[in-house]
Amino acid sequence: MKKIVLLVVVLLLLSCTKKQEEGQVFEETMMVMGTIVTVSLYGEDEKRAQKLFHDLLKDFKYMQAAWNPWKKGSLARINQMIPYQEAFSIGPVVKDMVLQATELSKQSEGYFNPAIGQLIKLWGFNKEKLPTGPPPTADQIKAILDKNAQMEDLSFSVLNLKSSNPDVLLDFGAFAKGFGVDRAIEYLKSMEVKNAIINAGGDLRAIGKKGDKPWMIGIRDPRAQAVIAGVSIQGDESVFTSGDYERFYEYEGKRYHHILNPKTGKPADTVRSVTIIHSSAAIADAAATALFVAGPDNWQRIAKKMGIDKVMLIDQQGVIHLTPAIKPRLEFEREGLDIRVAKTFQ
Repeated sequence: MKKIVLLVVVLLLLSCTKKQEEGQVFEETMMVMGTIVTVSLYGEDEKRAQKLFHDLLKDFKYMQAAWNPWKKGSLARINQMIPYQEAFSIGPVVKDMVLQATELSKQSEGYFNPAIGQLIKLWGFNKEKLPTGPPPTADQIKAILDKNAQMEDLSFSVLNLKSSNPDVLLDFGAFAKGFGVDRAIEYLKSMEVKNAIINAGGDLRAIGKKGDKPWMIGIRDPRAQAVIAGVSIQGDESVFTSGDYERFYEYEGKRYHHILNPKTGKPADTVRSVTIIHSSAAIADAAATALFVAGPDNWQRIAKKMGIDKVMLIDQQGVIHLTPAIKPRLEFEREGLDIRVAKTFQ
């Protein structure tokens, strides 16, 4: 089978070098928002490309500082104010984040729930260094689940935010990256850039083409350092993946990863990875997490509610579940895979 040629470092992140490709492709790699961000521009002169890279780096650094719930910044301030259950002012950008995240949480039936910061903190996934000790006890998890923190506990009056639940602790780790990539792409569009990719830690949004060819990307095999399938970008699209291989630790022979099920308080354990293709990076980011947590039994219902029609879900048995809309877009790298197309989308 014909091998996929990766034009950008996507999902595998096998390298992060800055280079100029044939045909005036300029790339810049930045370490921001807790991940490696690679920006690729086609059809721009070098001086203009460098100016755009500079502006994007500045914006990403701002996002990194403002949206980190565990360090000093806008989101950390919100988390400090929420327990008082009194109205306080926030900025318009953060308000947009909260509103969009609330709507996506509602659509996902709570499988995507950025209000569970206390649960994330309990597991120790709020720190850059992964946990090493035993997982939380059942009683510790239950104590947090009983607080029932939901995005719908938050309400607005103009730019004033108030929570009816003092135990809400916001963590946009499954959403901020996509939201930030959308903002960056919209900036490039405002500067009349026609062809670009912003790849943030393996998740990306691309616009236009690389000359007369589409941007091509590879989707990682969740159980190997290899590409399982390739996909070409059509126009303006985002490709986001949630996988159990991204952040995890082992304790007494069992692996615990960072994608927590808000309903059980434990790592979701029925899926290896979920890949979403959508026009919005923020929606794709949130949906990848929601469908990962929803699992094989519920992902199709949640995808429909969230308006997602291009999904590849790989369950723990290695079965690849596809929606009809994504099937013709994928070129698999090997034969013999157990691939099943979801009939309820047809």
